[in-house]
Amino acid sequence: MESIKKYIAEFIGTGVLVFFACGVAAVTGCLFPDAGYVATALAFGLVIVAMAYSIGNVSGCHINPAVSLGVLLTGGMSVKDFCGYVAAQFIGAIAGAWALLLVLGDSYGLGANHIYGAPDAPSLKISLVIEAVLTFVFVLSVLGATSKKENSHLAGIVIGLSLTLVHLLGIPFTGTSVNPARSFGPALLLGGESLKCVWVFIVAPLVGGAAAALVWRFLNPAKKD
Repeated sequence: MESIKKYIAEFIGTGVLVFFACGVAAVTGCLFPDAGYVATALAFGLVIVAMAYSIGNVSGCHINPAVSLGVLLTGGMSVKDFCGYVAAQFIGAIAGAWALLLVLGDSYGLGANHIYGAPDAPSLKISLVIEAVLTFVFVLSVLGATSKKENSHLAGIVIGLSLTLVHLLGIPFTGTSVNPARSFGPALLLGGESLKCVWVFIVAPLVGGAAAALVWRFLNPAKKD
C-alpha cells in the first residue's frame, strides 16, 4: 500500500507539473514571447516547490524519470520502485497534457520541446548536449539537497530554484526538458515533429541524470566518512 501511495503521488505531481508549467510555457510563448522565458522558468520552479512541500513526504517528489534514475543509481530506491515511479510519471504527464489540451487546444503547442535550430538548421548534437548538461546540473542539485535530513525543510526551495536556473539557459535552445515524462506527454498528444524528436528529450536527460549520480557517488562526503 505504501508503494501505491508513492506512485499515486508521483502521478499527481507530474500531472500538475505538465498542466501548470507547460501551460504557462504554451500561453506566454504564444501571447507574450518577450516575457515567456522568465515566466516559464519560474513556473517550472514554483511547481516543484509547491509539489515538494505537498507530496515530498510521500514519494520524495521526483516527478521526473531522470531524478528517479539518479536516486536509483545512488542507492536511494529499489528497482521495483523505480519502475513504478517512472510508469506513474509518464502516465501523469500524459494526463496533465490531456487536461491542458482540453483547456487550450493544440494551437498553443502544449509547451512541447523542440530541436535546437529547427526547422531551418536543426542540430541534434547541440540539443542532446544541452539537455544532458542541464539535467546533470539539476539532478546533481537534487541529490545534494536531499542528502541530509536536516536540510529537508529547504530542499524543495533549492531544487525549485535549480530547475528555474536550468530553464533560464535552456529555453532558447530546446524549450528545456530535463524530464523525459514532461516531454513525452505533450509530444504524444501533439504528434508530428514533436513526437518524432521526443527521443532526444528522453535519452539526453537520462544520460545527464546517470552522469550526475555517478559524480555524486564519487563526491558524496558521507561515503568518504
